[in-house]
Amino acid sequence: MKIYGIYGAGGYAREVMPIARAQLASRNEHESPIYFIVDQKEENEVNGHYILTYSEFLASPATERFIAVAIADSNARESLTEKCERDNLKAWTISALNNIIMDDVKIGSGSILSPFVTITSNVQIGKSFHANIYSYVAHDCIIGDFVTFAPGVKCNGNVTIGDHAYIGTGAIIRPGKKGTPLTIGEGAIVGMGAIVTKSIPPNTTVFGNPAKQLSKTK
Repeated sequence: MKIYGIYGAGGYAREVMPIARAQLASRNEHESPIYFIVDQKEENEVNGHYILTYSEFLASPATERFIAVAIADSNARESLTEKCERDNLKAWTISALNNIIMDDVKIGSGSILSPFVTITSNVQIGKSFHANIYSYVAHDCIIGDFVTFAPGVKCNGNVTIGDHAYIGTGAIIRPGKKGTPLTIGEGAIVGMGAIVTKSIPPNTTVFGNPAKQLSKTK
């Protein structure tokens, strides 16, 4: 028997659970159980799904174990992903059934795509990407590992985004040009509602319209 886990039991994990449930139902895996996975258990059930500690999930009888890490902090997400890989858990990519994925799109393992996400053509995305509701990624974008899009992010074409970048709710990233993409550096933070009109260095926080540098994050 296959079993599935969503690492986390907070707000984001609770939003992901019905998406995951619908995905399995669409594959006729109605009988496969899905659990919330936590490190320390304070309750036994949330929204009709049992909560297991990580060690309980590892010990549960199964032929295959799949897990998606629904933790917002990208550094914690990376650490937990590495732990799951060491324990031979299979990364689970979750995508809402109403998403639109076009031609030649590559999405890394363990990613989570919330409802109404659109990814157009010729896009490369790294592992454990989180795209929240109503976000989109346009043509010829390259996105690194452990990147987070908050709700309503608009990433236009020919944009490159480094690992661990965070793009805030409603932010708009203008298109780059073929051969000279607009670049958002590794670990950069784009504030809520920001309008990004030029490249952003690594580990930098920007906000406003047009987006301006607030601080270095490291």
